[in-house]
Amino acid sequence: MTAPPAFSDRVAAGRELGARLADVVPARDVVVLGLARGGVPVAAGVAAALGAALDVFVVRKLGAPGRPELAVGAIAGGGVRVLNDDVVRRLQVPAEALERVARQETAELERREAAYRAGRPPLDPSGKHVVLVDDGLATGSTMRAAVQAVRRLRPLAVVVAVPVGAAESCRLLEREADRAVCLHVPRRFLAVGAHYADFRQTTDAEVRQALAAGPAA
Repeated sequence: MTAPPAFSDRVAAGRELGARLADVVPARDVVVLGLARGGVPVAAGVAAALGAALDVFVVRKLGAPGRPELAVGAIAGGGVRVLNDDVVRRLQVPAEALERVARQETAELERREAAYRAGRPPLDPSGKHVVLVDDGLATGSTMRAAVQAVRRLRPLAVVVAVPVGAAESCRLLEREADRAVCLHVPRRFLAVGAHYADFRQTTDAEVRQALAAGPAA
């Protein structure tokens, strides 16, 4: 018999994750950053539970040329690029093809940064405990790029928090971040969306709405 999904939707997952994080992060000097787009509704629930400031953090997957669903790495603001060297070698991805994908994704990253904040500057995480939230961890490359980018901004600590993740990716992020919280680590991980009853794509408008309604700095 197939087990039901662990979460009804991203909002419900955010509430559960926020309750768990209340015992993990301090009561003050906390900033919650939701990875766009799907991580933002989850992060909104976390920020509400913690009474913390909420913002969006834009990271873009680098898909393999001709196979965009397969991540070979990710980019984040500040010129951060994380590559899955094993996948790049196995697929023998040409350097020029990788650069072409990176340019396309950089343009989309910049577009989203401008669209989500409507001119508002990003929150300053320096000297604060940063909680990076996504709706799940598959390969972990996107979250790794986010952690490395945030580290450059001199936070006190970086906590990775997701409702669900592949076991190996959760272990990897435990090494990358100061702490990683994965609520649900299924024995057989298929895809992030398989663990949600409702995993409809989050829209740009929903990201803006969550940010407008979320706690301010």
